[in-house]
Amino acid sequence: MQGRIPLIIGILVVALGIIVYSATFVVHQTQQAAVLQFGAVKRVITEPGLHFKIPLIQNVRFEENRVLNLDPRAETVLLADQRRLVVNTFVRYRIDNLEQFIRVAISEGNLRSQLEPIVNNAVRTVLGTTFLPTVLSAERDNLMANIRERVNQETQKAGSNFGIDVLDVRIVRADLLPEVSKSVYERMKSERERDANEFRAQGNEQYQGITSAADREATVIRAEANREAEILRGTGDAERTRILSAAYGRDPAFFEFYRSLQAYEAAIRSDNSVLVIPTDNDFFRFFNDQRGGFTLPAGAGTNLPQTTAVD
Repeated sequence: MQGRIPLIIGILVVALGIIVYSATFVVHQTQQAAVLQFGAVKRVITEPGLHFKIPLIQNVRFEENRVLNLDPRAETVLLADQRRLVVNTFVRYRIDNLEQFIRVAISEGNLRSQLEPIVNNAVRTVLGTTFLPTVLSAERDNLMANIRERVNQETQKAGSNFGIDVLDVRIVRADLLPEVSKSVYERMKSERERDANEFRAQGNEQYQGITSAADREATVIRAEANREAEILRGTGDAERTRILSAAYGRDPAFFEFYRSLQAYEAAIRSDNSVLVIPTDNDFFRFFNDQRGGFTLPAGAGTNLPQTTAVD
């Protein structure tokens, strides 16, 4: 009998350990727990640490206390301007009422299957009254806040409250359909070409104005220069005529001889032309001196000023 006492004590210790182990559980910081008794939620524990339950009668269900994410499938949305947009969103939510979550959503997988159509419906409802430039502008934040509010209203309705709080809904991608994208790009290209043609026309107009002003100014400058040149040329010709007239008046014979020399210089040049004229021609009357020199007309040079050579 005495030999069985340690065995009984050991069995009691083991049984007590099993009872204590099954009566305690640990909740981590990233978790929250619900104590269930025959499937009904008795209490919800959100504080981390060691907690107790009735063994064999109660069991514990753990769920995430962190922010969870949902990535619904891409949906084709018809915008207010009748453009079709392929929208891909993501959702961030947290379980804020574990008892309600277990009662309605039952599990996270079941929640995802019910939450995805709610999100897509809210996206179609909000974007269906919105134009494409608004979706692509800074006003998208207001659209996302409106979608999040609609999703929270649907998930927190009386009788169908999932026990979650939708923290954020965002658009990951918003792409036009390929055929729509092509038409949009063509229109953008046409608009850019129109702007380029307009800028080019404005530049050409400025170029024409500057060129015309420069040509007009150049014409005026050339006209003024020609006028001044004509005035100077006329003045010089008048002075030349006056000097020649004065010289001719003082000694007509010498002046005739001088002009003949100029005519000889212009007529007799060292080129390939040949000039055949008899020597008794009046043009060569100054070559008729038998001594081989020029014959000055009578009285030529008598009226010219006399000069004296100085050594």
